[in-house]
Amino acid sequence: MQARSPTLDTVLMVEKTIDSLSGEFNRTEIWKRLPRKVMWQTYLIVLEYLESINKIASDRYGKLAYIWNPSLAKKLRSRKGI
Repeated sequence: MQARSPTLDTVLMVEKTIDSLSGEFNRTEIWKRLPRKVMWQTYLIVLEYLESINKIASDRYGKLAYIWNPSLAKKLRSRKGI
């Protein structure tokens, strides 16, 4: 079975959902709470992507947390030498 590439809209929807439920649920529970249906394989690709760019992480219990800090990133970008 070939996995489908997620659209930007799907990635943003998953990211927003994880942000709003951060630390409360595991990946399966979050998948069930998405506002729109997404194929499981596509969802896993989105999770892998968000983890690779350090926007999400999971704890030892498998619960997903949104770890991206835009205000810190903005401060770092404004520093000289970066």
